[in-house]
Amino acid sequence: MTQDTSRSFSSGVNQSGVRDYNERLLLSMIQRHGPMPGSDMARQSSLSAQTVSVILRSLEADGLLVKGEPQRGRVGKPRIPMALNPAGSFAFGLKIGRRSADLALMDLTGEVRAQMQIQYHFPDPDKMLTFLGEGIESMSTALDPEQRKLICGIGIAAPFEMWKRHDIIGADDRSYDSWQGRDLVREATEFTELPITLVNDATSACYAENTFGQGRRFRDYAYFFIGAFAGGGVVMNGAVFEGPRDNAGALGSIITRDAEGRPAQLMDRASIFWLETAIREAGGDPAQLWSRGADWATFEDQLGPWIEMAAQELAMAALSCCAVIDFEAVLVDGAFPAAVRSRLVRRMSELSRDIETIGLFRPEFAEGSVGANARVLGAAYRPIASQYFLGSGGLTAAR
Repeated sequence: MTQDTSRSFSSGVNQSGVRDYNERLLLSMIQRHGPMPGSDMARQSSLSAQTVSVILRSLEADGLLVKGEPQRGRVGKPRIPMALNPAGSFAFGLKIGRRSADLALMDLTGEVRAQMQIQYHFPDPDKMLTFLGEGIESMSTALDPEQRKLICGIGIAAPFEMWKRHDIIGADDRSYDSWQGRDLVREATEFTELPITLVNDATSACYAENTFGQGRRFRDYAYFFIGAFAGGGVVMNGAVFEGPRDNAGALGSIITRDAEGRPAQLMDRASIFWLETAIREAGGDPAQLWSRGADWATFEDQLGPWIEMAAQELAMAALSCCAVIDFEAVLVDGAFPAAVRSRLVRRMSELSRDIETIGLFRPEFAEGSVGANARVLGAAYRPIASQYFLGSGGLTAAR
């Protein structure tokens, strides 16, 4: 069912024939705000109490909602909050990065039930398919037979045009050619009947931030995700905006200048590959950069200069974004430790004060809070959200 993402999610409709919209509305309200009694949902959605009651009973019968403990202390009957049932639905998410891939199994509430990772020098499409197929089989065994029937799909998050910039990451021409003409979605259907969706990896991270992270605080913001290459996303009116060609928020492609003053892209200056190269040239081993939970303190001689350069570039890019859309905030997250993220955002904010902003309203600079796992979380939640929640790709809930 295609939804108009420009519509407010705070009001429902009572007419017949739109029950699917109202079901999604109530599920989205619970997903966004947590367990809620029907009386609160009726008041906030403008639906009648009877309509809400009927829908909630149906969703509970379908296994999507569960009753919470009665809330006593008021006059009249106790209020019973309704919550999402974690076992109501499941989905797989695959993040394909340029140095590592992650596969996760997620439940209806967004909790990860299982996750695995592989690392490599360059992603090989055949190995990605093997990793996905074997991972699905392995993780499915953690569910009982009835729960396996509730797996609703697979989300894949990957950089668009994987074969480009291979010279920067050190891949040879054979690796470069291996992605040309490959359709992983079609090829994966040879070993699974689950529906599969493909989304840009940075956009997927933006979805995760908007659903689970700091993005819930803001209505309109620009989002930067710093991975192997920098990317981003755009959130407007509480919804991730992908654009007609699914490429909105390609913030890593913003034009800047390199050290010699030649035109370059933001991804050339504010990406972890720059840091990887600096560490390798200093005689270090940058493998830790691509491991979840690794400590980057041993790379401080290279990390400090990288933060200074990346913060300057990101500050200018962020203000440029605000010249196009009046964003209230700019959020930054990435595949790095939380301490690195804090230093980067703090320095961005400091440097932005030295940049002339006549005609602009300064945005709030804020840290994202999902972290390195954002891309795989967004990928895994996308199939669930597209079935049960409102918003762009299903991943934006009621406000």
